[in-house]
Amino acid sequence: MLCGLTELNSPDNNNHMDIIYLLLPVALIIVIIIIAVFFWAVKSDQFDDLEGPAHRILMDDDKITEDKTAATANETENKS
Repeated sequence: MLCGLTELNSPDNNNHMDIIYLLLPVALIIVIIIIAVFFWAVKSDQFDDLEGPAHRILMDDDKITEDKTAATANETENKS
């Protein structure tokens, strides 16, 4: 066990920190892409009306029932 620890801490084996030179630029590129996508969404009005579609679904029922009632009344008049 001690033999493994001394190998990791030896000055000859410092390659395990070289990955940070790859991970930092990759992380920065990902952050820049996320920020660009966010600003595109704001610019193209993706966040303009978040509650409108939800309210429209609930309010559509009144128009449908009125249309069905009118259609039913017209059908009964046509039959008589």
